[in-house]
Amino acid sequence: MQKRVTILGSTGSIGQNTLDIVERNPEKYRVHALIAGRNSELLAQQIRQFQPAVVVVADDFVRQELRGHLESLGVPRQQVPALEVGRLAQEQVAAATETDILISAIVGVAGLPATYAGVCAGKRVGLANKETLVAGGELVMRAVAAHQCELIPVDSEHNGAHQCFRAGDPKDVRKLILTASGGPFRNTPAAELASVSPAQALNHPTWKMGQRITIDSATLMNKGFEVIEACWLFGLPPAMVEVVVHPQSQVHAMVEYSDGSVIAQICATDMRMPIQYAMTWPQRDEAPVPRIDWRQAREWQFGPPDLNRFPLLRLAYEAQEAGGASTCILNAADEIAVAAFLQQRIGFLDIAAVVEETLGRAPAQRLESVDAVLSADQAAREIALQMVDLRAGGRSLAASPDHAGPAASLAT
Repeated sequence: MQKRVTILGSTGSIGQNTLDIVERNPEKYRVHALIAGRNSELLAQQIRQFQPAVVVVADDFVRQELRGHLESLGVPRQQVPALEVGRLAQEQVAAATETDILISAIVGVAGLPATYAGVCAGKRVGLANKETLVAGGELVMRAVAAHQCELIPVDSEHNGAHQCFRAGDPKDVRKLILTASGGPFRNTPAAELASVSPAQALNHPTWKMGQRITIDSATLMNKGFEVIEACWLFGLPPAMVEVVVHPQSQVHAMVEYSDGSVIAQICATDMRMPIQYAMTWPQRDEAPVPRIDWRQAREWQFGPPDLNRFPLLRLAYEAQEAGGASTCILNAADEIAVAAFLQQRIGFLDIAAVVEETLGRAPAQRLESVDAVLSADQAAREIALQMVDLRAGGRSLAASPDHAGPAASLAT
């Protein structure tokens, strides 16, 4: 029997890889709904190929664009799906009876409302949107328990951890170990970090990613977000989640058990494996990914991160310990600070300073609803903008449409 798949963020890389899995397994999956932001041209091609029943886009302008692209592609009127817009439509589609599997891959806090709706509807959720747990972890995990949702991480480190935890009893876990590539500055002396340029920070030695996540990798903030996610996903205190630098990026996660055994998850780098795992769990299916040739000599290195040179990782641990809105504030402030760095308004080391200053000024109350999370996110952005302006002067990022709050972060 076919499982019906809804994809939040169908035109992004996770969405496209999910559709590749659907295409390869037509007897197992079909698309119920596609949710995207503004890439109407690619979305039209996806509609023609996968014939979803419903499509949700950012606004009426994109909907009109999409209709034009569908007409240009010669899609018959009877094959044009229901075309909806906005947050409410996203939430309705995510929670719809017709959705069996929800893949959450919208970028930013904008992905939280629909993901939360799917969780509350008891769906199988493949989670690739880190902000869902970084900003709203307590709220979401309460709903996961209350509605018996199957929340399976798609992010490679957490997906690897999920697999490692299958090897033993949770009460026997001593610690979870997440690996970090270390970014482009893992060997850079502290004195040289102040003069790092955006171009240098964007030159990641291992991955080709979006700009924000690449800068977050350079500061180790991205690994801090993963620590927060792991605490919520696996019910661990921050002290039981350890980060090690592993430049080769082939060991994705390890779990150490009380008897000293360490179980590692290792695979080639291809996001179709963790996506498919989330769709098939607890079974495993043949996946279209490269296999590791163990006959080839290889060397793996592991070492501790330097929290003095990369203080954002320390701040992530502290924010998770503090609880309440702290991790939501951390994420919002980091997004603003990274944008300011990319615009060369502040320096590389100022990113951490802006985040720490915002954490000290924004109220860290407990967040009891999705709207409360979005409100705390917006308030933190406004404070972070003030901190940027104090350091940089001149034009405020508040005027930029890319930083107008969570509603501006819909998938492309």
